[in-house]
Amino acid sequence: MRREKFEYYRDGLLAGDRNVLSKSISIIESQSEEDHQLAMRILSSLPAQESIRIGISGAPGVGKSTFIEAFGQTLIEDKHKLAVLAIDPSSPFGGGSILGDKTRMSELSRLKDVYIRPSASLNHVGGTGAKTYQTMLLCEAAGFDRIIIETVGVGQTEAVARQMVDFFLLLAQPASGDELQGIKKGIMEHVDGIVVNKADNNLIKEAKRTQMELREALHYLSTEESPKVLTCSSTEGAGMKEIKEWILDFCGERKENGGFAQRRKEQSEAVLVGLMQNSLMKFISSQQPVKDQQSLKLNELKANKLNLIQALDQFERWLQNQSLSD
Repeated sequence: MRREKFEYYRDGLLAGDRNVLSKSISIIESQSEEDHQLAMRILSSLPAQESIRIGISGAPGVGKSTFIEAFGQTLIEDKHKLAVLAIDPSSPFGGGSILGDKTRMSELSRLKDVYIRPSASLNHVGGTGAKTYQTMLLCEAAGFDRIIIETVGVGQTEAVARQMVDFFLLLAQPASGDELQGIKKGIMEHVDGIVVNKADNNLIKEAKRTQMELREALHYLSTEESPKVLTCSSTEGAGMKEIKEWILDFCGERKENGGFAQRRKEQSEAVLVGLMQNSLMKFISSQQPVKDQQSLKLNELKANKLNLIQALDQFERWLQNQSLSD
């Protein structure tokens, strides 16, 4: 496919052109080497922008999209430009994804200062897509000063998403004590705040009880300061302004004491390590000797010459004896 010149993308992004933004994201998501080189040139040319990055996670069914639709509108009321990067899980078989978040945020997607980009996770570990960080940089360059990353789900691997944002919010729903055990300690240690959603109608009392149980559970974690736990109703819009002020105050305080800049620095380091590891895995798995050895061990397993553990052990020993060529 023919691509426009580099200047077209750089100038279009800085002018806030949405069509150019969408094309630029498609380029960084492309598997083409030519597009990769163009993507690196585009990203390298963009100046740093002021923004606030918010990560939102939660188990399936907790109402992440409904929450973002209501919460996003409070950000727009303050004259901000909002980009929502919604990550949908990919099929482990064909790699496809429903990419339905834009339709679930129908009201928000119609606002002129909102850009919603659903992307497939492509089975990338950590609740985000493989190019989420780069996509975020493109959105910021295009003038979006509030970025929301909606992760695939909830689990300990969400720490990767936590490393990309200034405020990491966990959504929970009214639940019994047993169901609260499903919220892993790993993610509890990484969140900056928790919101119990669906606090409306006959679930208000249950939501308040869940709020108290979560507050109690957080006291047992070895964190310097226990995250706040609030409640809200995404369908009724209750609690949204309080949540917005809470997040902005949190980021404001961090900017004053230097924590905000330090966190951004740590994010850059963590993202770089992660991207280098991804590149290394891609490089190794593309080498023909590696492919041949994988096929050999798989065939020996199918022929019952080796069991799974033996095949894996021999493959790992073979890898250890290899050396990277210059």
